[in-house]
Amino acid sequence: MKIPVKKNQEYIVDIIDNGFNGEGIAKIDNFTIFIPNSIKGEKVKILIVKVLSSHAFGKVLEIIEKSEKRVESDCNTYKRCGGCNLRHIKYEETLKIKQNTVQSLVNKTLKKKIEVEETLGMENPYFYRNKAQYPIGIDKEGNPQIGVYANRTHEIIPIQKCFIQNEQNEKLAKFVFDWIVENKISIYDERTGKGLVRHIVVKIGIKTNEIMCIIVINGNKIPKENELVKEILDNFSEVKTIVRNVNTKNTNVIMGKENIVLYGNGYIEDILGEHRFKISPLSFYQVNPIQAEKLYNLGIKSAKISKKDIVFDLYCGIGTISLFMAEYAKKVYGIEIVEEAVKDAKENAKVNNIFNAEFIAGDVEKILDKLINKDNIIPDIVMVDPPRKGLDNKSIDNIIKIQPKKVVYISCNPATLVRDLAKFEKIYEIKSIKPVDMFPFTSHVECVAVLNFK
Repeated sequence: MKIPVKKNQEYIVDIIDNGFNGEGIAKIDNFTIFIPNSIKGEKVKILIVKVLSSHAFGKVLEIIEKSEKRVESDCNTYKRCGGCNLRHIKYEETLKIKQNTVQSLVNKTLKKKIEVEETLGMENPYFYRNKAQYPIGIDKEGNPQIGVYANRTHEIIPIQKCFIQNEQNEKLAKFVFDWIVENKISIYDERTGKGLVRHIVVKIGIKTNEIMCIIVINGNKIPKENELVKEILDNFSEVKTIVRNVNTKNTNVIMGKENIVLYGNGYIEDILGEHRFKISPLSFYQVNPIQAEKLYNLGIKSAKISKKDIVFDLYCGIGTISLFMAEYAKKVYGIEIVEEAVKDAKENAKVNNIFNAEFIAGDVEKILDKLINKDNIIPDIVMVDPPRKGLDNKSIDNIIKIQPKKVVYISCNPATLVRDLAKFEKIYEIKSIKPVDMFPFTSHVECVAVLNFK
C-alpha cells in the first residue's frame, strides 16, 4: 500500500472519530491519522509529525471548523504535561467518549455485544487528586525546578495552577521546594545520579484534611532537617506526619522502600463511606476517593452479597472494598502482594471493628491457588481489582474451576478487562459493564463489570 502522507507536510482533514486516548482520528485515502487535541466533527489543518506503515500522527495547526463540544482550556500546560488530555472537551462529552471507548472494545472482542452503560461522572470534576508526586530537578540553565514531567519525557514543566490536583498539596510542595532552594540543599540530577532531593510527595485525607509530606532523597539525611520540619509545621497545621524516603537507585521508580518518620505516626487517615482508613507512605489508596466511594458502592450493590456468602477480594490494597463488603458477607478474604498495604488493611479492620475480614500478603495467583486447591476454601463471590495488565490465566482458570455464582471485575484498563471477560464468556453471563470516571479530563476510565454464573 502506498502511504498517502509525508512527514512535515500539511493537510486539511475531517475528524471522523475520537480514539481510546481521546485523540482525533482522520483518514486520507483510507490511511489513518491520529491527531491529539482534535474533536470528532472538526475540520483541521494538520502537520504530519510521524509516519508508520499502518498509520501516522499529526499535530493541529489550525481549527478550520470548530466543534460545539470544544471549550477553551483553563490550563496553560495541559498539552505539554499530558495529564489532562481531554481538557479541551466539554466534561459531559468526555463521559460519552469513555463510554464509546469501552463499547468499541466490547464490539470487537465479546461474542455477546452487551450495551455498555453511561459513564458515571463526577459532580465537581476539579481539584480531585489526593496525592501529588512532584519531581525536582535542574533545568538546562542549571536552575532548580519543581513541577510535572512533560508528556513522554523527563523534562520538568514548572508548577502552575493545576485544576485536578488538591490545592493544599500543591501549596505545601511549593513551600518545601522554596525552602530547599533557599537553604541551598542539593537537587538530584538524573543525568549524573548525583544530588540529594528527588521528589516531594504529598497525600491528603479528603474527608479528614490530614496531610502527609514525604521528601524523597538520594542519601540518608536532609541538611537542617529539624529546621525544615519546624517550618512545615509552623505554616501548615493540617500536616500530621512528615517522612523521609530513601531512594538511592538510578531508577524511574519514585519512592524507595525505606521510610524514616521525622514527625507524627508515619500515616494519615481518611474516611471512605462509613470507614476510617490508615494511609502509609507506600500503600495504595484511591487517588479520587469521592469517585472511589461511588465505584465501591456500585460493585457491592452489583454483587448482592448476603450473610451466607464467602467473598474473595483479589488485589485488595489497604482493604478498602474488602471492609465495605465485610458488612454484608459471612467472611471476606483479601489478597495483596504489597506487604505494607496488607499491614494497613489489617490495621484498618481493627480500627473499624471488623472481624470477618482476613488479609493475606502474597502473589494473587499463588495465594488464590492455595486457598482453593489446598485449603479448600470456595468463595461464593469473587471481587477482582487487578493492575492494568489484568488477570493472569491461572487465576482465571481457578475462578472458572470453582464457579462462584458471581464475579465482580473492577478494572482500570478496559482493554485488558474485555480481553479477560472473553475468557469467562463460556460459563458466565456478562450482566453489565458500567464505566466510572475516576480521573476527569483524562482518557483513563475505570469499569465495573458484573458476571453471573450461567
